[in-house]
Amino acid sequence: MRTDLLAVLSASIILFCCAQQKSESRWCDDLPREAYQKLQKTAFSNDWFEVYEVQDSIYAIYEPFQWQEMISYLIIGEDFALLFDSGNGIGDIKSVVTKITELPIRVLNSHSHYDHVGGNADFDFIYGMDTDFTRGRMKGLPHERVAEEVSDAALCKGLPVGVKAEDHHIRPYDITQLMKDGDTINLGNRILEIISIPGHTPDAIALLDRESGLLWTGDSYYAGPIWLFAPETDWNAYKNSVERVSALVPLLKYLLPAHNTPLEDPAHLTALANAVNRVDRGESKPTRRNDENLIFEFGHFSLLLGPQVLEK
Repeated sequence: MRTDLLAVLSASIILFCCAQQKSESRWCDDLPREAYQKLQKTAFSNDWFEVYEVQDSIYAIYEPFQWQEMISYLIIGEDFALLFDSGNGIGDIKSVVTKITELPIRVLNSHSHYDHVGGNADFDFIYGMDTDFTRGRMKGLPHERVAEEVSDAALCKGLPVGVKAEDHHIRPYDITQLMKDGDTINLGNRILEIISIPGHTPDAIALLDRESGLLWTGDSYYAGPIWLFAPETDWNAYKNSVERVSALVPLLKYLLPAHNTPLEDPAHLTALANAVNRVDRGESKPTRRNDENLIFEFGHFSLLLGPQVLEK
C-alpha cells in the first residue's frame, strides 16, 4: 500500500527494513487500482496472487491483498525463466510460477529487502549482487522483524490457506552466482542487462531488455511514495542512479516497477530526475509527517525521505 495516506511506522521496521506504513483509513478500500482494468488477469491467479501477462512471455505476479502491493515478474526465455523478485514470502510463489512454465527457474532480486526475497529459499538457483549488503541478507529475518507484515492492518483479506501469522519469517537462502554491474543474463531468446543503481539499498539494480525497450526498476521508481528513509539509503547514490537510468528513456517503451502497478511510462524517469534535483537544491518544500519523515509531492509519485538521509 504505497499510497499517500501513511501513518507512523514502528521504530523497528524503520530501522531494519523497507516495510509498508499503516494508513489512517482502510487502504484496501481503494483497490483495485485503475491500471489493472486495462489488463487481463490470467488463470494462473489464485487466492493470494493475481497474475497478468503484461508483455509476451512476461508475467506480473501481484500481491494485492497485502499492504506492500508487491509485484514479482516471471520472464520466460527459451532455455530458462527468470523470476525477478520472489515476493514477501507469505504466499507460495513457486507454486504459481511452476504452473506458468515447465522451464528451469532462476531468481534475481531487484534488491535484498525482505519483501523482495521472501520466496528465494524455494528456488535452487539465485543470482545475487556482489555486495556486503546482499550477503548479509541471505541469513533471512526472524518472525519478530516481519510480524507486522501479517498483522490485520497489513491485510485486505485472510492469509493463504495453511499460513499462520505466528510462523511467518524470511527463510535463509543461498546465492548461486554473484553478479556485478553490466553483467548479462541470456535466457536463450532474450538478453537482460544488470544495471547497478545503489541508493534505495547498496545492492539495488535495474534490469534492462534493450531489444524490447523494457526496464525493471525495482524500488528505485514506482507510482506512489518512493521510500528513501532506511538506514541503508544513500541519497547521493540514489541521485546518481536516477540520473543514470533517466538517460535510458529514449530507448524505453515501458517501466516495470516492483510495487503497485506493472507498466509505467518511461517519461516518469525524466520527471523523477527533475524531482530529485529539485529536492537536492532545496527548491521543493516537504511536509513533515508524524513519524518525522519528509514527503516531497510530485503528482504521480512522491519522495519519502528520512530527515537523516539528506544530511549524509
